Amino acid sequence: MKERSRVTKSIVCLLVVAMGLGVSCAAKELIRYDVHDTTRDHPRVMAAPRQFGRPPADAIVLFDGTDLSEWVSEKKGGGPAAPASIKPAFGGPARWKVENGYMEVVKKTGDIRTKKAFGNCQLHIEWATPRKVSSKETAQKRGNSGVFFMGIYELQILDSYENEAYADGQAASIYGQYPPLVNVCRKPGRWQSYDVSFLRPIFDRDGRCIRPARITVFHNGVVVHNNVEIKGSTEHKKKAKYSPHADKLPLSLQDHNNPMRFRNIWVRELPEQPYLIKD
Repeated sequence: MKERSRVTKSIVCLLVVAMGLGVSCAAKELIRYDVHDTTRDHPRVMAAPRQFGRPPADAIVLFDGTDLSEWVSEKKGGGPAAPASIKPAFGGPARWKVENGYMEVVKKTGDIRTKKAFGNCQLHIEWATPRKVSSKETAQKRGNSGVFFMGIYELQILDSYENEAYADGQAASIYGQYPPLVNVCRKPGRWQSYDVSFLRPIFDRDGRCIRPARITVFHNGVVVHNNVEIKGSTEHKKKAKYSPHADKLPLSLQDHNNPMRFRNIWVRELPEQPYLIKD
């Protein structure tokens, strides 16, 4: 069986290179196993979190309510350009406010991104829109922010409670592409959660996307996207398309000029899924 596995690995590696995938490391995961094969590795054992939504043992905690040490400022913000005296340099300290166990967007200080880069990952994040809503705050002006996977693919954050924003721009939408299956947005000011599984795109040596990104999203514990294929970058009024980029890039949170709040943010890096190879 061991000799058979080694031969299978070699064949797979040759196929991967021939196809121009350029992911020889990933080929090691493409191993054929018989049904109920006793030689197959067992999943590693990991202690479950004591409470739902709390970081698992192998999670990277991005915000525990105390500081922004895992974050830096982006050069661009979600709203109008900030004055030079306010706008931080790219990669400088994040200037959002931290108090009472949450971080809050400070208007015009710009987006923030993680210091660490991620590809395939599981993300948990909790957020709250402003409790007070004025009559001028409608549609996209109401509690707007976003989570950008790899800084490119946006999962929209918005106060969509009794708010008629366009469907592919409401809370839990893949911005400009897919509305959520259902709207489970809570009232303004109440804490909400996203639990996300994200699969990065893969590009060949010529920069062509040979595997689009995919995403599964739970909003407040309810499935709102079930393994959907992201069409490409998510931008306002621009057609989605893929451009080649690194295998891992930082996560970003958007400053859209609303005092959004965030807490309990953690991420788990996920390996490539093994694929079964048939004869």
